[in-house]
Amino acid sequence: MTKSLSKELSAKAAASIDILKQAKKDHQQVIFANSLGAEDVVLTHLIARHTPDIDQFMLDTGRLPEETLTLLAEIRKSYDNLDIQVFYPDASQLESYVRLNGINAFYESQELRKSCCHIRKVEPLQRALKGYKAWITGLRRSQSVTRVDMESETWDEGNGLFKINPLLDWSETDVWDFIRHHNIPYNKLHDQHYPSIGCAPCTRAISAGEDVRAGRWWWENEESKECGLHLIKK
Repeated sequence: MTKSLSKELSAKAAASIDILKQAKKDHQQVIFANSLGAEDVVLTHLIARHTPDIDQFMLDTGRLPEETLTLLAEIRKSYDNLDIQVFYPDASQLESYVRLNGINAFYESQELRKSCCHIRKVEPLQRALKGYKAWITGLRRSQSVTRVDMESETWDEGNGLFKINPLLDWSETDVWDFIRHHNIPYNKLHDQHYPSIGCAPCTRAISAGEDVRAGRWWWENEESKECGLHLIKK
């Protein structure tokens, strides 16, 4: 362990634990969508230590970096009381998309990029959420201009269940102080200036001073940088 957590971060962690416990109490069938990003390994730790009866899953899009898959194995070893289910894209949909548009068509237009995201992420997400009353994410307000107005619990109209965001008010510094304090396994791409990690061809390292999500779909406008997993009300 490193130095003790600040009082402020300890209070934020306690509040996040309370949100997790209340979500389980209120909704019973609750599942955590684990992307294995920095925020999500914090939630993995909190859930393992305080609410291990909350289910977990991740989406393997078929284009994830090797570092992400390596981290999954590390997480499973570190938290053997958790079972992280893995969901994959529908093979027939994916084959049709690639056949018609090419393997890297997402660079050609926003429409093709969102179609790829729908096949690789949104449709598997919908399967993963089936039968649940609420899902948990690692979203933070400061991550993106599309997320500043989010709340800790909202009704997700698109998926038909509640969405719980326990880390909404955490800063990036909070996340990393918590990871280092508890020696939580994390994606080694973070050490190469990848603050936000998705599919390998749609993620790049960022430069000093860039927004934390500048490396995601960097060829698109800031306002469009969502994949469809988190629908934002206009």
